[in-house]
Amino acid sequence: MSPSARRTGRPRSAEADRAILGATRAALVELGWAKLTLGDVAARAGVAKTTLYRRWASKCELVVDAIAAVFDEHLEATDRGSLHADVEAVVIRLGALLERPETGTALMAVIAEAMHDEALRRRVRSAIVDRQKRLVMVGRERARLRGELPREEDPAESARNADLIFDTVAGAVLHRLMVSAEPVDPRWARDFTDLLLYGLTGADPGGAATGPAPDGAQKPAGSV
Repeated sequence: MSPSARRTGRPRSAEADRAILGATRAALVELGWAKLTLGDVAARAGVAKTTLYRRWASKCELVVDAIAAVFDEHLEATDRGSLHADVEAVVIRLGALLERPETGTALMAVIAEAMHDEALRRRVRSAIVDRQKRLVMVGRERARLRGELPREEDPAESARNADLIFDTVAGAVLHRLMVSAEPVDPRWARDFTDLLLYGLTGADPGGAATGPAPDGAQKPAGSV
């Protein structure tokens, strides 16, 4: 039997997937987690409910994938010429993304539900957190190639540091927007990046106090 003869069903439609994920985000903002149903999403997306069940095994998977798709599309590790400028750009972009109701509101609803749903928590970690850590990895490697950071020889230590950097940036931006209800504007992004790279004392490796560094300046060896 030929490979084509063994195939069953029609291939997935990227257009249908985008419509479904967009409808999921809109429904979650309007209805909330508890009232959201796959039937409502299907109606909004203009597809049959069976189409959703063929693609996603549960509401948890669908909602997390809907949020993850926005992060994948809009978060980039853009090369701005220096570690400081790269970090600042990611902070501003993340803040702008989370200010969108279909992203920030949806994400907070999922996080709240995941507090007592271990399967959902794992899904959030694998589909969103682990995938977005690529920004840290790309940014650090780029900084090493510029000579701004030393190369880490221990992969386990490098992974732990990446986790810490990601948690610090994501946690600070989420708290700023969702708890403090303050904007992630350019000044805050710059000040936060200074703190992240230079620490509370603003000291370089030699111990001398420093102010905000220009984009091309050498960064402390222990920075991100």
